[in-house]
Amino acid sequence: MSRTSAPAPVDQPVDAPLSHGLKQRHLSMIALGGVIGAGLFVGSGAGIAAAGPSIVIAYAISGLLVMLVMRMLGEMSAANPASGSFSVHAERAIGPWAGFTVGWAFWFLLCVAVGLEGIGAAKIMTGWLPGTPEWAWVALFMLVFCGTNLAAVKNFGEFEFWFAALKVGAIALFLGIGVLAILGILPGTDAPGTANLTGDGGFMPNGSEGLVVGLLASVFAYGGLETVTIAAAESEHPVQGVAKAVRTAMWRIALFYIGSMAVIVTLVPWGDPKVVEKGPYVATLDHLGIPAAGQIMNVVVLIALLSAMNANVYGASRMACSLVARGQGPKALGKVFGGVPRVAVLVSSVFGFSCVLLSYWRPNDVFMWLLNMIGAVILVVWIFIAVCQLVLRRKLERESPDKLVVKMWLYPALTWVALAGMAAVFVLMAREADTRTQLYYTGGLVLALAVVGYVRQVAVAAKGDAEALDAEAGKG
Repeated sequence: MSRTSAPAPVDQPVDAPLSHGLKQRHLSMIALGGVIGAGLFVGSGAGIAAAGPSIVIAYAISGLLVMLVMRMLGEMSAANPASGSFSVHAERAIGPWAGFTVGWAFWFLLCVAVGLEGIGAAKIMTGWLPGTPEWAWVALFMLVFCGTNLAAVKNFGEFEFWFAALKVGAIALFLGIGVLAILGILPGTDAPGTANLTGDGGFMPNGSEGLVVGLLASVFAYGGLETVTIAAAESEHPVQGVAKAVRTAMWRIALFYIGSMAVIVTLVPWGDPKVVEKGPYVATLDHLGIPAAGQIMNVVVLIALLSAMNANVYGASRMACSLVARGQGPKALGKVFGGVPRVAVLVSSVFGFSCVLLSYWRPNDVFMWLLNMIGAVILVVWIFIAVCQLVLRRKLERESPDKLVVKMWLYPALTWVALAGMAAVFVLMAREADTRTQLYYTGGLVLALAVVGYVRQVAVAAKGDAEALDAEAGKG
């Protein structure tokens, strides 16, 4: 399908459309690299410490859930590409209040995440250059990626393509070295066999409780895939682009995530304190005697953080622009110049930098409050995606079956299975003290947005009814 014949993103203003500068290679790498972040390279260490070798099962379970979510989102986005992605689908399937709620909640998540990633990247830089202020590095990164996103969308695509390529290359190299070591082929190493998998407490050393903690850690490590369906609306061939990106990303993500976890727990004793202190990838490379392992992985983690900053500024600006185009935000945010929503880029970047300043000024109250509010937002997004797919699939089959380029497997059974899985994750979060707090704060944010969205929806409907009555009275 050509760019001219592809369905136009319905949420874009006709008089100031977003550009179509992203190519298929950009989309494929955004889909693949968007999910490979610091959560995998560093954060997975806490999951391994809790679950032991059974972390492989935890990542497999959460990976299956994410694959189902992405298949559902891919089905809807291929049928109706839109820069607002699941926010647009929620508005179509449930109502304007739903699109408002999930859209602004996701925008808030991305903006806070930009600040967090900036802080993480700055800490790496100050480790290399002691004495330099962290805030200055954050400011520099913000300027770079704000500038990148203010320019043509193809610039964002190129940055993200090469960032993602480096991350994917690092993971592929790690897996290659790991497999050689497991087989005993790597010079200076002996095949470990199953000693680390079955020794020191067995495959599930901390029982089901440890597996639960590992499962929760793995679920949130997968966040970031949603960006590809936002970017698809600005690609040369939106329908084909999102369909191919979603299909190819799934098995690769399973390979990178589950495969790397399997390599790590096979080669390194799960109780090794270095797994948490240095991160599992550095601990594994150190264990194998790879020179300068720590610095190599620091470079990879820095790239992952900068990539995430770039992608999140992009995603936040497009979501804000889409919401405004649908009458669900300040009009100034929706202004598009040269195919780019530059006001939305600036506001999203400023909000992200404000979060960084709060981490210095009010680290124990306001900043923690922000972190807790975004703790479970991605799960809320996934639930909206599943509910929307249940509604819109029936509508598509009835009205436009030709648009079902990507189909959810075993519909509707697997959609209900995914919803049950999400509900189970919520229950597990409620059982843990730390994650229970996140549920409270995220729930408060989502409830507040839903109330505002519903009030706006009622007000707009009332205004429309009044205008219709006035028109009838004028005719009479």
